[in-house]
Amino acid sequence: MKFLHPGLLWLLLVLVPLVVWYIRKQHNANPSLGVSTLKPFAKFSNSWKVWIVHFCFFLRLVCIAALIVALARPQSHDTLKNSKVLGTDIVLAMDISGSMTATDFKPTRFAAAKDVATAFVNSRQNDNMGLVVFAGESLSLMPLTNDRAALVNAIANVEMGDLNDGTAIGDGLSSAINRISQGKAKSKSIILLTDGSNNAGDVPPVTAAQIAKQKGIKIYTIGVGTNGKIQIADPYGFSSTTLETKIDEPLLTNMAKLTGGKYFRAKDERMLKHVFEEIDSLEKSSIDVNSVTLTQEEFMPWIWLAFAALALSFLLRYTVIRRIP
Repeated sequence: MKFLHPGLLWLLLVLVPLVVWYIRKQHNANPSLGVSTLKPFAKFSNSWKVWIVHFCFFLRLVCIAALIVALARPQSHDTLKNSKVLGTDIVLAMDISGSMTATDFKPTRFAAAKDVATAFVNSRQNDNMGLVVFAGESLSLMPLTNDRAALVNAIANVEMGDLNDGTAIGDGLSSAINRISQGKAKSKSIILLTDGSNNAGDVPPVTAAQIAKQKGIKIYTIGVGTNGKIQIADPYGFSSTTLETKIDEPLLTNMAKLTGGKYFRAKDERMLKHVFEEIDSLEKSSIDVNSVTLTQEEFMPWIWLAFAALALSFLLRYTVIRRIP
């Protein structure tokens, strides 16, 4: 434990003159009478209330000392701890193309995917996870991290229209591979979520899947939504348009099968949640986790000690050793 203002601890020396003052006060407060012998009084001892009076003074000293220590701001040390836990490296690759605003999921495919992805992230406390989004191009938003709060915030802050429209599945997968290749876990997985077919980008999806296979990375693909005509919500909620979409299930199945992963189809929110629950049972391996403990203020226990000592002193003063004028 360290003190933010250690110089204030010198104020504890004020207790010394207070003790000296109290001793002298007690000596001068006791009247004296000269007698030839004290033998008749030898069998008498001090009343227990006298000791309560002294105890009340001690409680006040404790109160003063505790307040001084609290003012010095005791703090716990920052610590960096490295440990090995069972976990895996996972990168989420999410489609944020315009069709993800379809309302066959409530309120939209995009909102439902974000909610389920957030719950999935929070459920896997020991994994290193990253985030990639793609539409007509791809963007890596979060490197592999064990910081759940940062990853959840990154997912929450993803907005439609951040990228050019389209569905570049191959580019999104390539970005995810680049991110996850930096991980140290033996088990590496990419969860790719999309609601359409590849129609943009520079990297063919199968080529990206073959690269993932060579690197020992499993790909779990999720087809979101229903095929056919769907309602695309206006970003401002004023209107909607009709668009016909079709999930390229053969492609997504082939990509997953090629890498030892699995393809899932989610036609509603319940099925999407179930898909992530099934993926939650992924194989785990030992990974290194760095845990940082931030500085913690430790002055409150001293404040409570001062309050308790003062309260007990007043309670005894006005009950057990109360003086009648």
